Amino acid sequence: MTRFIAPALIGLVGIAILVALGTWQLQRLTWKQGILAEIEAQIAAPPAPLPRMFEPAMQRFKPVELEGEVAPGELHVLVSRKTFGAGYRIIAPFQTWDGRRVLVDRGFVPDEAKTAARGIGPARIVGNLHWPDDRNSATPQNDVAGNIWFARDIAAMADKLQTEPVLVVVRSAAPADPTVTPLPVNTSGIPNDHLQYAITWFSLAAVWAAMSLYWIARLARKTGP
Repeated sequence: MTRFIAPALIGLVGIAILVALGTWQLQRLTWKQGILAEIEAQIAAPPAPLPRMFEPAMQRFKPVELEGEVAPGELHVLVSRKTFGAGYRIIAPFQTWDGRRVLVDRGFVPDEAKTAARGIGPARIVGNLHWPDDRNSATPQNDVAGNIWFARDIAAMADKLQTEPVLVVVRSAAPADPTVTPLPVNTSGIPNDHLQYAITWFSLAAVWAAMSLYWIARLARKTGP
């Protein structure tokens, strides 16, 4: 019987560790779902006037309402949408009636509509403040001269369009421009892979248990009568 002690202990300890890791990931899943629910509630809250002071960490999804006019000039950010293919986000300057000038992400146009005329002039916009993190180590440098941007680099865009370094992503606009499809901020870009991680750990625990039982069974056959 003593030769069964080592495989049994190894099996039980391994299973306990893997189950604990899976349980921890389920706890993380509950925590992350709570965070996402809070963000979604913040995104959908009633809009407020554009603040005078900005705190990106606290106001990343703050709903705001702008009244003024869409000014001439726009920047094109290359993106891809499922079922639609390649296209561009349209970033334009917006001049408020009280004299402020900010960036607005008007939404998506397909590739063939990149240079089409779009409505400018007086508008009321409801949207969300956003400081996007589009750039990573694989993102190409923006082709500023060719007006093809690969990330919403707010500081560079604000410098180009002579606005405050602030971006409002449009949720709705009045009057609406039928040539542009708004892409409101949401939580889809925030990773939440804890369920997949939990399934992985529990699956490994099941495999570990099966291998431990196989090991013990082989020992039993070798030491049989």
